[in-house]
Amino acid sequence: MNPTISGFDYRRVTVADGVTLNVAVAGAGSPVVLLHGFPQTHLMWRHVAADLAADHTVICPDLRGYGDSDKPADPDGTAYAKRTMAADVVALARALGHDRFALAGHDRGALVAVRAGLDHPRAVTHLAALDVLPTLDMWEVMRGTTAAVGFHLYLMAQPPGLPEQLIGASPDAFFGHFLDAWTRDPDTLPADVRAAYLRASRKAVTSIVADYRASAGIDVAHDRADRAAGNTLRMPVTVLQQDWGAALGYDAAGLWRAWAPDLEHHTVTCGHFMAEEAPAEVVKALRALLAR
Repeated sequence: MNPTISGFDYRRVTVADGVTLNVAVAGAGSPVVLLHGFPQTHLMWRHVAADLAADHTVICPDLRGYGDSDKPADPDGTAYAKRTMAADVVALARALGHDRFALAGHDRGALVAVRAGLDHPRAVTHLAALDVLPTLDMWEVMRGTTAAVGFHLYLMAQPPGLPEQLIGASPDAFFGHFLDAWTRDPDTLPADVRAAYLRASRKAVTSIVADYRASAGIDVAHDRADRAAGNTLRMPVTVLQQDWGAALGYDAAGLWRAWAPDLEHHTVTCGHFMAEEAPAEVVKALRALLAR
C-alpha cells in the first residue's frame, strides 16, 4: 500500500471526459492547490500540506499521467499539453467548490501552474513555482555542455517509441537516478516514499514521456504565442529556485520577471526536492505569498 498524507481524505474527481484524478484534501479556509513534480506524486507535499491545512483548504492531486490518476492516451499530442493539464486543475477546484484558489507547483507541476495562471487569471489568485523556468525560457538557456544536466529533456522530446522503450527497460534505474542526484540530504526521501515514487513512475512511463514531449512542442508554441501577445501572470508570484542561473549563465529572476511583474524571487541552498528537504522554508514563502 502506498503511503498517504496523514489526516487527509482521499477521493477521485472527474476533471475531463475519461480523466479522473486521485486527490488528497484536508483543512478549511481559503483554498490552496499543490501540484507535484517529476518523478513524484502528490505525496511530495506531505509536510507542507499538513502545515497549510491548519488554516487553508489544501488540495493535493496527482497530475494526469502520474500516481493514481488516470493516464489517457495521447494520439494527437495534446493530452499532456500544460494547457490541458491546467484545465484539469481548474476543473478539479470547481468540482470541490472553489472558483478561485491559490496555486503552487514544483517542477512539472510548476509548469502546469504557470499555464493555469496565464490561461485562467480569474481563477488563480496567487501562484508559486518551485525550481523551474517557464518552458520557453528553459529551452533557450539549455546550450553547450552544461545542457547535459538536462539530458532527460532531450531524450523524452523524441518521437514516440524509442524513449518509452529505453526508459521502460530499466525504469527504476532511470527514475531513481533523479531521486538520488537531485537530493542533497539523503534522509529527505524515506525508503517507503522513495519506493512509492518508483512504483508510481514505472507504471506511468508512457504518460510521463508524453508530458515531457509536450514541453518540447505544443507547450513551447503556447508560450511563444503568449510572449508575442504580451500576456503575463497578473497575480502575485513567488519563485523559489536553486541557483541554476549561476551554473548555466542566465539571470533567473530577470527571466521570471518578464512573465510575472509582481514577483518575489528567492534562491535556496537545499536540493531540488525542496518541499521535502526544506519544508519550513517553503511554508514560510507560501504563507508570505498568500498574505500579498
